[in-house]
Amino acid sequence: MAIRVFMLLVFIISTSRPISSLYEDQVGLADWHRQYIGKVKHAVFHTQKAGRKRVIVSTEENVVASLDLRHGEIFWRHVLGPKDVIDQLDIALGKYVVTLSSGGSVVRAWGLPDGQMVWESRLQGSRSSRSLLVIQKNLKVGKDSLMFVYGNGYIHAVADADGEVIWKKDLASEGFEAHQLMYADGSDALYAVGLIDSSWVGVYQLNVKNGAVLGHEKILFPGGFSGDLLFVSNDKAVAVDASGTNLVVIRLRNGQVYFHPTPIAEFILDFSGVGIILPSKIPEMFILRTETSVTFFKVVNEDELRVVEKFDLASTISDSIPLSEGDDACVMIQQDDDKIILTVKSNNDWTSNLAVEKIQMDHQRGQVQKVFLNSYVRTDRSNGFRVLIVLEDHSLLLLQQGEIVWSREDGLASIIDVKASELPIEKDGVAVDKVEHGLLERLKGHLLKVKGSLMIATPDDLATIQKMRLSSSDKTKMTRDRNGFRKLLIVLTRAGKLFALHTGDGRIVWSLLLNSHWRSKTCGIPSFFSLHQWQDPHHHALDENPSMLVIGRCGDSLDSAGVLSIVDAYRGKELDHIGPIHSIAQVIPLPFTDSLERRLHLLLDANQQAHLYPRTVEALGIFQQELGNIYWYSVDRDESILRGHGLKKTCLIEVTDNFCVDARNVWTIVLPSDTEKIIATATRSPNEVVHTQAKVTAEHDVLYKHISKNLLFLATVTPKAEGPIGSVTPDASSMVVYVIETVSGRILHRVTHPGSQGPVHAIFSENWVVYHFFNLKAHRYEMAVIEIYDQARAENKDMLKLVLGAHNLTSPVTAYSRLEVSMKSQSYFFTHSVKAMVVTQTIKGITSRQVLVGTVGDQVLALDKRFLDPRRTVNPTQAEKEEGIIPLTDSLPLIPQSYVTHALKVEGLRDIVTFPAKLESTTLVFAYGIDLFFARLAPSKTYDSLTEEFNYALLLITIVALVVGIFVTWIWSEKKELQDKWR
Repeated sequence: MAIRVFMLLVFIISTSRPISSLYEDQVGLADWHRQYIGKVKHAVFHTQKAGRKRVIVSTEENVVASLDLRHGEIFWRHVLGPKDVIDQLDIALGKYVVTLSSGGSVVRAWGLPDGQMVWESRLQGSRSSRSLLVIQKNLKVGKDSLMFVYGNGYIHAVADADGEVIWKKDLASEGFEAHQLMYADGSDALYAVGLIDSSWVGVYQLNVKNGAVLGHEKILFPGGFSGDLLFVSNDKAVAVDASGTNLVVIRLRNGQVYFHPTPIAEFILDFSGVGIILPSKIPEMFILRTETSVTFFKVVNEDELRVVEKFDLASTISDSIPLSEGDDACVMIQQDDDKIILTVKSNNDWTSNLAVEKIQMDHQRGQVQKVFLNSYVRTDRSNGFRVLIVLEDHSLLLLQQGEIVWSREDGLASIIDVKASELPIEKDGVAVDKVEHGLLERLKGHLLKVKGSLMIATPDDLATIQKMRLSSSDKTKMTRDRNGFRKLLIVLTRAGKLFALHTGDGRIVWSLLLNSHWRSKTCGIPSFFSLHQWQDPHHHALDENPSMLVIGRCGDSLDSAGVLSIVDAYRGKELDHIGPIHSIAQVIPLPFTDSLERRLHLLLDANQQAHLYPRTVEALGIFQQELGNIYWYSVDRDESILRGHGLKKTCLIEVTDNFCVDARNVWTIVLPSDTEKIIATATRSPNEVVHTQAKVTAEHDVLYKHISKNLLFLATVTPKAEGPIGSVTPDASSMVVYVIETVSGRILHRVTHPGSQGPVHAIFSENWVVYHFFNLKAHRYEMAVIEIYDQARAENKDMLKLVLGAHNLTSPVTAYSRLEVSMKSQSYFFTHSVKAMVVTQTIKGITSRQVLVGTVGDQVLALDKRFLDPRRTVNPTQAEKEEGIIPLTDSLPLIPQSYVTHALKVEGLRDIVTFPAKLESTTLVFAYGIDLFFARLAPSKTYDSLTEEFNYALLLITIVALVVGIFVTWIWSEKKELQDKWR
């Protein structure tokens, strides 16, 4: 009987199949997800006694969100479309969050507690204009409760409760541009004040109930105006005249308009240049910025101006908030090195301060750019203040009682480039107490896992197991691991700040604001746009740290002066900075390194001159040896021209520069601009590894892949098809794709897709290219694949030729030789539109590749390359099935388990990048947009390792049980054999 039970146990274990799945408690072990909102531009506090205290914000990433005032966590958020820019934000009826977006075309109401959309109204208009929103401040809900919206030249009256448009009025007929809507609760009239042609001040008086014009006045100001009108009260506004040297007080009384100009030089003795009035909302006050200072003015006695205070340019002030009846307060922020000085002032008595606080601040956050003030009543009935500040690096901080309550690194919502860097090598030698502590923790963990496997663990034990998994010391260590899972992700944000993120848990290891160094230079504040590996030491990994090259410009145009910064990847310290230098139009990393393992880079300026970096004699020698093998291409999308370039000789300039080389045109392809417009290009990754060039088919034939890093995929459409999908009929639209050899300019392949248009997303890997487009005739998205094979080597299968050296695989290859290639292609329907596409990379290129697709739903889908095999047939043979060819279908399957992001979303997904791990089966995936997501992916499963969740304790118990079982059955067998002999 015992033998039967033992054999049954062995049979069950041997016939069990492993199942690939993810349990709820495994989420976060090999991936992480971070949510952000972006740079805040509007903020409204909601601190009523009932309910949670929160602040409602809108950001430059078109996000509207509700944040917890205690911890800064996100209660709820909504990401609007990339073109749905939020213009205004406010709270209506005490329970709705109202947003005005798309230039005043869309107004929405969201539920304040949960963020659910209550209603949406789309407002029509005749022309683009500024957007204004006026909401009544009474909290009574009724049919007559209206909000007033100005946008696209129209004023709309919209019902607060349901978003119904009650009436609308066109004010754009005379070129009128409203600068302020004024309405007093309970009044029957709405006033719209603005400018006509920058010289006339216009005032409209409208009936609140039906929008009828009750009065209209306009008056000419001979000097004209520069900028906007700023209203300091309901009947007074200030502006700067067209010359920028006079302040003009505009007074409204009984429908009449009066002007009172005053020269700025009367108040600022050293004034020069022009003055600019900064946007602010402070009763009877405004702020004037000049080249040397920021000055606060107060309007007194109807139209007289008085200087209240003068500050340097590093001052930021908030809008005023009501404190008590007849008194308002605002906060002013001044910065001094590593601290900020916060001063709360009363509008009634500017000389006295309601609060003064000094707060230590990391100088890597930069200057304060926006500040929002909120007040509360302390237990002693005095006023306390909360201050929300937005800094130069797009971070968000809440200050209260001289302390930083919480901070958010929302600059990570605007990443523009990513590179991976190895962590330091772990040095030998560990303290004995650490070893003992580690052993005890490991034993404790194994005991808890055994209890979990036997299903006898308590809820507290399960929580402890999950906590130990998420805080695994091996996962978050700051040293390299043998599998290459632990790395640093060096990311560059739009604010010009570098972050180093640990792949183990996504924490910020260090950050560096690059703009801080250039602030006092002639460059001003540069915009950094590109990140490259500068030094990656392999032979000197213990002595040298890897470093990154960050490239920027002093302006927005391609001919602006360039700046370079070299940053230590481990410590986040700037090692060197160069600039301002020549313009930087294109960056070409070269596949060469010097003795210090610094990578050579070519920077192309606007005059098509190439500059070599690093500027050393050794780098110059390496470069000159490879001068004839360096080629690149450029694309002129406006003219539909593709050019190939090479290098010729030292630049012809006044001062000899050996590190500057003139470029030469090698070839040019001019496409007919009346029928073809370039919309997309794609090339192979320069770091991609290809394991083998040969591909063995089911018929035991050999296909040789055409492997070249000089291939370019190019897609063009008819000019009418450049617009959005559906903007052209299928008969008037077509798409043409090319495969071009960029050294010689030879077109290897051309195919036309009639009735198709973009947008086109494409990836190029090994010898194949996959691209995604829209088929107008079928009204569906398609994904097509092209594979390129080398026919010149198709007959070279003789081993004797290979031994004798007569095989052409041993002969040198040149891009100018005649190419004999064959193409295999196929297209399939695909359900989703695509935001980004990338292919997985592994360290040796052995593992099957997957195409990672960023879908319109902001998720990442892993699509097996076998589904995109052009050799798929409807009825594959048995040999083809054994090769792995899948039967042909017209559509690509969407398997729910193939979503890398599981049930999560990467809001505002912009791009996906992949990095190889040291383990061949695994690739590292990083997706970024407003959110960040990182995961480890094994396209062919983890065939070369055991997973981290492998239960070693259960394996040990099983082995012990088997040994005991074998020993017991052996004893029973011996006893039975002895008994049989005695019979």
